[in-house]
Amino acid sequence: MNLQWYPGHMTKTRRQIAEELKGIDVVMEVTDARAPASSRNPDFDVLFAAKPRVMVMNKADLADPAVTAAWEKWYIGQGWGVLSVNALSGSGVEKIADAARAAVADKLRRDKARGVSRPVRIMIVGIPNAGKSSLINRLCGRASAKTGDKPGVTRGKQWIKLKNGIELLDTPGILWPKFENQRDALNLAFIGSIKDEIMDTEELACHLLEFLCQAYPKQLADRYKLDDISNRSGFEVLQDVGRIRGFVVSGGEIDTLRAANILLNEFRAGRIGRITLEQPCKTV
Repeated sequence: MNLQWYPGHMTKTRRQIAEELKGIDVVMEVTDARAPASSRNPDFDVLFAAKPRVMVMNKADLADPAVTAAWEKWYIGQGWGVLSVNALSGSGVEKIADAARAAVADKLRRDKARGVSRPVRIMIVGIPNAGKSSLINRLCGRASAKTGDKPGVTRGKQWIKLKNGIELLDTPGILWPKFENQRDALNLAFIGSIKDEIMDTEELACHLLEFLCQAYPKQLADRYKLDDISNRSGFEVLQDVGRIRGFVVSGGEIDTLRAANILLNEFRAGRIGRITLEQPCKTV
C-alpha cells in the first residue's frame, strides 16, 4: 500500500510556521498516543531544534496505558517535557500551563530579574486529526478553534489568549511530503490522520487485523466473538468479522467493505480496546 498525501496548503502552512517561530517561547507538539512515533512530523525536529518543546500525547484514553508509560519515559530521555492527556474529557490538560512554564523556566527568571513580565507564547503543532483544536478548546473552556473527526479541519493560524498568562498559536495540521516508512503511513491511516478517500478501505482493514492478531489477539477475539485467529490472514479474519456481524449479501458472499468500515470505525473509537500501534524499542 503506497499512501501519499501532501496538499498544497501544507506547504504554505510549513512556511507560516517557520515565519512565526521568532516570537514563540515553547513549541507544544500534539501527537496521537496510539501512534506516538508515526504521528510525529519528522520535519519538526529540524524546524524546532532551537526551541524548548513539550510533547503532548493526546487520546491517551484510547491507548495501551503500559505502552504510553514507556513512551513517556522515552520522551523524558530526549530532554523534552511530556504529558499524556485526553482533550475531550480534559484529563491531564490542567498540567499544560505548568509544563510550558517549566520548559522556559530559565528565561522567565531572567525576565523577572529585569522587571519584564509578559505572557508565555506557545505554538501548538501536530499532524492532522491529532486533536490540537480539541485541546485548545479545552484550555479555553470554549469553542475557540474548529474541531472535527476528519483531518484538515483547521486551515489558518489563530492566536488565543488564556487567563493564566498564556498565549496560544494554533496552526493547521501538517504532514510531510513523502512517507519513507510505509508502516508510518499505515499507522496514520489506521488512526484517521489520512483521509479515507485516498486508500483502499478493505486492504487497510486487513493490515490492521494482521497487527491486532499479533499484538492484541484477546481484545480482537473478544470484540468480534472470534474463535481461533492464529495463522490466519487479515482477509480471512475480515470475512469472519463480516459473517459474525451478519454482513452477508446475495449468494452467501460477505460484504467485506461494510465489515472493513465497521472495524476501522470501532478501532478509532476505542471499542476494540486500548491499543497502541508501536513501542519505543521497536520504532525509535
